[in-house]
Amino acid sequence: MRPSGRQTNEMREISIETDVTMHAEGSCLIKCGNTHVLCTATIDARVPPFLKNSGLGWVTAEYGMLPRATNTRIRREAKNGQSGRTQEIQRLIGRSLRAGVDRVALGERQIIVDCDVIQADGGTRCASITGGWVALKLAVQKLMKAGDVISDPLVDPVAAISCGIYAGQEVLDLDYPEDSEAGVDGNFVMTGGKLVEVQMSAEGSTYSRAQMDALLDLAEKGVSELTAAQLAAVS
Repeated sequence: MRPSGRQTNEMREISIETDVTMHAEGSCLIKCGNTHVLCTATIDARVPPFLKNSGLGWVTAEYGMLPRATNTRIRREAKNGQSGRTQEIQRLIGRSLRAGVDRVALGERQIIVDCDVIQADGGTRCASITGGWVALKLAVQKLMKAGDVISDPLVDPVAAISCGIYAGQEVLDLDYPEDSEAGVDGNFVMTGGKLVEVQMSAEGSTYSRAQMDALLDLAEKGVSELTAAQLAAVS
């Protein structure tokens, strides 16, 4: 039995509220159960120096957690510098989102996606990727409406979900009580039905090829549900 009472293949409740800030070109508040992340997208006419005069666009991301996003207060990274965990997660978000972007169609501009965790209960990087795509899509829609971009540079939605082995069972969408005790923990990023990135680790026990396949099947189910929620949010 899962602590939440969910079935092994059951997602947490997902909600995506769009246009939650007045200044950002794209924004949403994504809630995956008790994990809540504010995602905003900012359009910048400048690209990183290595892309100047290349004709290619760029998508990058930044990630952070508010001090009381967790059950104990964490110190602000603005005061102490970014942790290795934060750097790894924001790089993951950036390269995941870029996997669904036609950078030629985007044109020589940059879109910065900021993901700020308001409340954490497991799966914050996955929620950030999923919500980050919604914010990115909304920003691109504004570019297209203004005529700055002719064709939609977002080829497919990008979404991510966690899966793992908890109490000997393969489970979908781990919350914190499961994540903290999982024997195997994995994050799956997908776009257009294809894998972008898989992060899998044995936390307390090894896993078999058959278990890996079972987790992939769960991830496909979860991402399909997330994609449906994304498309409904931006339609």
